[in-house]
Order: sequence, then structure tokens, then C-alpha cells
Amino acid sequence: MFSFDDSEDPIAAAIAPPENESPQERQLRILKEHTAKQVSDGIDEEITRERQQAKRESKPVKILLLGQSESGKSTTLKNFQLMCEPKTFRAERASWRAIIQFNMIRSVCVILDALARDLNPTDLPPSPHSSWSSRDSLHPDADLLALHARLLPLLQIEDVLAQRLAGPDAHNVPDSALTSTHLPMTTRRRPGKEVAVNSTVAWKSAFMRKPTGHESFDTQNVVDWDDPDDPGAALHAHSDDIRRLWGHPMVRQILARQGIRLQEQPGFFLDEIEAVTAPRYVPTDDHILRARLKTLGVSEHRMRLADPNGSITRQFHIFDVGGQRSMRPKWVPYFDDVDAIIFLSPISAFDQVLVEDHRVNRLADSLELWTSIVSNKLLEDTNMILFLNKVDIMQSKLASGIQLVDYCPAYGRRPNDFDSASRFLKKQFSAILKQSSPAPRIFYCPLTNVIDTKSTTYVLAGIKANLMHFNLKESYLIM
Repeated sequence: MFSFDDSEDPIAAAIAPPENESPQERQLRILKEHTAKQVSDGIDEEITRERQQAKRESKPVKILLLGQSESGKSTTLKNFQLMCEPKTFRAERASWRAIIQFNMIRSVCVILDALARDLNPTDLPPSPHSSWSSRDSLHPDADLLALHARLLPLLQIEDVLAQRLAGPDAHNVPDSALTSTHLPMTTRRRPGKEVAVNSTVAWKSAFMRKPTGHESFDTQNVVDWDDPDDPGAALHAHSDDIRRLWGHPMVRQILARQGIRLQEQPGFFLDEIEAVTAPRYVPTDDHILRARLKTLGVSEHRMRLADPNGSITRQFHIFDVGGQRSMRPKWVPYFDDVDAIIFLSPISAFDQVLVEDHRVNRLADSLELWTSIVSNKLLEDTNMILFLNKVDIMQSKLASGIQLVDYCPAYGRRPNDFDSASRFLKKQFSAILKQSSPAPRIFYCPLTNVIDTKSTTYVLAGIKANLMHFNLKESYLIM
């Protein structure tokens, strides 16, 4: 029979009292052991409490925001934050102030590039949507030439902001360096790609300073008004010239000839020059919603939301997933255990092409992407919510005479008005859901303009209530 000798036990030997231990040493050893046991017991109790708390709390509601790039995903997320976490919005105003100023400077730079291209067609590549050629060139007058020269310093400010956003290790900062030339309107500037920040980089802290202990947390306190690289002073100094540039009739003609529609681009603020270039400008909620900052990667946002009666709260995990073509294969890992997908289709883009591939129409790409999502068997039990977004821009396009049938032949001879067009597109997406979904689903499809805070709040409040009810029912917390 197997016997065990305690004298051979290494653990027993390690914890045994030392030989010739004095009474004082024994008392000190027992005190230390008692203290260590209290600490160990406290850790065990904390682990037990956390496990019990996790059991009491139902699982969080997981939502994915999907859609092609510039479909409105980030703006939808900001609407969720504005509705559910207004204090977070207040804390981030200083950071979004810099983004909005950056958006305005980029719009000015687009105009400067267009003017340089018009004067010297071979100096810069054509814009992607342009059928313009050198024969169509308009020759800017002396006033426009002078405006162009005075606004050139904004190109350097654009570079400074881009570097602060992207960080010192970034490789996507546009090449905006100026070189001397005898041509009065040639910047010799190669328009770069849109600046993007990684979702894991804390870019917001780059434009804020921490208030001192004696200051209340207010946007006026966290903006570093004395920062020598702050663009506010330069924008204010150039505000009159920016206003004259944007209001110049020849600028509108040159942009139209080159197929550039600034008003339809995200981050357009040239209609609010006076507000954005004010000396101590602080953005409104509406400005933050309209601000454009391209992010790479997947960002997760956690919010605790209450049910309509305020009696039960649930944790919502909202994932903003990049919509670029290169990012789409990376969506699949996030499909696991997802409760709802909010898919955004910018129907105003029916006459546009993908930035990644100018051969692909954006509306056609959106329909194809919707098909791949609703037909995915991993998402068979997932709620699908479709936003037909940017309806305000679509209304404007159709009213201006742009024909939907020219880009979507299936539209046929239907009237070229918004009501007819939106009904047709809603039926197209609905038919895809019925034909491709592995299981029957309810088709929830609001027409949205996610930069309109009031209307979007109603839509998101309805989504929040329905998802909370669905998940509480699944958890048997309600019948």
C-alpha cells in the first residue's frame, strides 16, 4: 500500500516554521500569514462578487454599423452618443473643433487645386468624376488670382493639422509642400489621399489641454487658445478671403466643369464661414455631427441605456466598422453573437463611383453589399435595420434634373422625383432581403438624414426600445 511521508513534502517543508524560532519571530510570522490570508480572502470575495454580478446582468446588446465608406456610420454613432451620453459630447467639443477647421481648410485646398488645374491642365491629375479637358478651361481674373495667392498659406496649415491627427509614424499625410514657380497659380501640389486616423490612436488628446484643478470642465478651458499651431487665428485672418473665394461666380463654374460638388461632400462648412472662423469658435452639436474624419480599423463604444420606463438598463456595445473595400473581409469576426446590424446605404450616391474603383457605381455596390450581409448564414438570427441615408442630398440632386434612370436603368420611365425614387429603391432592398435571407425577417427601413439630429433621434430611440425589448424577452426578464 502506498504511504506518504510528510517529511518528503516540499510544500510542507517550505511553509514549516524555521528551526530555533524565537517567540517574537513566531508572533511576527503568524501576523504576516494572517495578513496574507486576509488579502487572499478579499481577492476571492471580489472575484465571487464579480461572477455573481455577471450572472445577474444579462448579456450586452451588440450592434454593428455596416456600409460602404462615407455612408454615415460614424455620424450615426455620434447620434447615439448625443442621445445617450451628452456629457461625452461636451468633453470632446475641443477635439472636434480642430476637425471642423481641418474640414474647412481642406475644402479651400480643393478649390485652390481646381483653380491651379484649370490654369495648367497638365500640372495636376484630373478629378475622378470629371469629363473636363483643357479646352474647357476658364481663365481666372486678376481678383481670383490674388485670392489664390493670399490663401496659399492654408496649404501648410493643412499639413500641420494632418500630421497632428495622423501622428509622427503616419504614412498617409498628403504631400502639400509648396515649391517656387514662376506661374502665378501653379502650386506644384500633388493632391494627397484623405487623411485617416487609426481607431486605436487617441487623436482627440492632441487638440486638448487638461484643465487645472481650479477650473470647471468646460470647452473654453480645454482648448489651448495659446497653441502656436492652432489654426483658429489663421482661419480668422483669412476669413474674408475664404468668403470671397467661395462666393466668386467663376469658382462655381470651374468646380462644375471639373465635376467637383463640394456641397455634397462630408465635412462641408463653407456655408458657415463666419461661425467656423470666429476667434474663439466652439462647435455646436450640429457641427460635430457634420464633421468628417476618416477612421481606419474597428472602434468599439459601450453605452448603458435604460428601457423606455427607466426601470431596466442594458449595456450596448456598438461597433463602427470601416467600410473601405480592404476592410470588408475583416467584418466576419464581428458577426459572432451580434444582435443587430444597422446597414447604411447612401442613396444620394446613385450617380457616384467608389473611390477604390471608379468602374463601380456606389448604389450598385451598396445593393451588392446588402445582399452579402442578409444572405450570410452566420447572421441568420440577427436583426437587420436598413438606413436609406442622405435623403436630403438625393432630393437636391433629383430636383436639379439629375436622372436616376441614367445610372439605374431598371428605374425605367418612373417620375424623377424623390417619392417615386425612394419607393423604388426601398422595394429593391426589400426584394433582396426576401430572396436572399436564410430565414424570414422583418424589413425595417427608415429614410434618414443622419446629420439631422431631431429626426435621427426618433429613429434611434425606436431602435433602442425594440432591441431592448427583444433582448429582455430573450433573457426571460419580460414575457
